[in-house]
This record gives sequence, structure tokens and C-alpha cells, in this order.
Amino acid sequence: MMMTDFLVTICQHAFMQNAFYAGLLASVACGMAGTYVVVKRISYISGGIAHAVLGGMGIAYYLGLNPLLGAVVFALCSAVLLGLVSIKAKQHEDTIIGALWAVGMAIGVIFISITPGYKVDLTSFLFGNILLVSTKDLAILCGLDLLILLLVLVFYRQFQAICFDEDYARLRGIPVEVLYILLLCLIALTVVILIQIVGLILVIALLTLPASIAGLGSKKLGSMMALAFLCSLFFTVSGLILAYLKNLPAGAMIIILAGIGYLLALGLKRAVTLMVKKKALKLP
Repeated sequence: MMMTDFLVTICQHAFMQNAFYAGLLASVACGMAGTYVVVKRISYISGGIAHAVLGGMGIAYYLGLNPLLGAVVFALCSAVLLGLVSIKAKQHEDTIIGALWAVGMAIGVIFISITPGYKVDLTSFLFGNILLVSTKDLAILCGLDLLILLLVLVFYRQFQAICFDEDYARLRGIPVEVLYILLLCLIALTVVILIQIVGLILVIALLTLPASIAGLGSKKLGSMMALAFLCSLFFTVSGLILAYLKNLPAGAMIIILAGIGYLLALGLKRAVTLMVKKKALKLP
């Protein structure tokens, strides 16, 4: 009966439809960028970009602009900065990522606090609220999705080369440093999309968990992307449904489901591996 109520609600109310479309758009970006993050093992850099984005959102909010636009600008700037640091000053990488992480959030908090008039609830930025996604936000998310998809299609082989073997990529004349920064920019755009779904705090979990699950079932980059998209879509839609039925925060429910899904996939993978080993030992 409650499931029927949910279906009726999503058919009748625009905000629920927007939430579903936002989850779909987020899953597309998550499937592609999350796979690169997991394969390249750059979740910490991605976390630095995600938390620094609050600075751009705060400044945009102070200026009366859409916070998503500020997030895009700050995310791209952070991606370029962290990319250059990773390339030129790798020994100081952790310190600079931590500093950017903290300073970005501090700037955001300050600008939000000094904005005259109604003060936006910080939790909507930190933990997201998929039910508040507007039609304008959807248009921005759709544009970001198309840009991410275009970058992946154009630079698929180059990104694959720098993710698996940078030295080989250099020998083939691929501009590794430039493409690495471009890859971080792609991840930065994905972070902006996911912020609308689960917020700054939980964005790395949604970026990495579906791709990690996909990595347990496939080692090919294209297959991982497809599986990560399906996993992300399942967790997003399921989390939205459970949040509606139980009156709970949607972002938190999405991440809980993703975490449970990863643990189950890990356990299943281990069980299958043990079964294969046992069968191998029984062979003459």
C-alpha cells in the first residue's frame, strides 16, 4: 500500500519527478567518473575537491547566484590546483589537499553567515536534499552530464592509459599531465552533480562505492562504468523510495544502501573465490 502511495506521489508531484531525474543524471556521471577514481585510486584528491566546493557555493549564495554555478567554478579551480600540486610537488600533496579541504569549507561557512536576509540551512549543502532539486538545477545537471559524457567519449583511450600505466602512456607520446588535470576536472564536475544528491560530506561514498562494487565483477573499464551506473541508479532510486516510505533523509539512505551493497558484494566475491579454490583442490 505504501509503495502504491509512492508511485502515486511521483506521478502527481513535480518535486518527486525532479528527484528521480536528478538521481538518474547523477548515476550517469557517477558510473563514469567513479570508475576512474577507483581505478586511479584518487579518492583523497576527489574528497579535497568535494569539500572545497563549499567555498564556491557560499560565495555564489552571497552574490545572489545559483550555488551550483559557484560550485562548478570552485570545483574546476580546485581540480586544476590539486592536479598541478600532484604533478609538481607530490611530497606536499597530502598537506595541500587537507589545507584546501579546510579553507574551502571555512570560506563557504563565512560567506553564508554574512549573507543578509534568510540564512540557508547548511545541512542542505553538507548532506544534500534530492527533494529540493529544481527544474533549473536539472538543466544544469543535464548540461554537466553531457559535458562529462563528451569528455569520456573523446578521451576514453587516453584516460584508460593514464589510469593503468602512466609510463607506457608517456612512451606513446600521450600528454599525461594535461590529461590528468582534465580527468580531475571531469571528476570535479561529477562531484558538483552528486552534491545535489547526497551533499558534500557523503559525496565520496557515492562516487566510489558503486564503482568499487562494479570492480569486483569486472576489470574492463567500459564494463565497470556500465555496472557502476546500474548500481548507482539502484541505490539512488531505492534510497529515495525508502526515505519516502520511512520519512528519513534520502541522501543518508542512499549511502547506507550503497555501503550494505558493497559489503554484500565483497562477501559474495570472497565466497565465490573460496568455492573455486575448493573445487580446484579436489581436481586430480
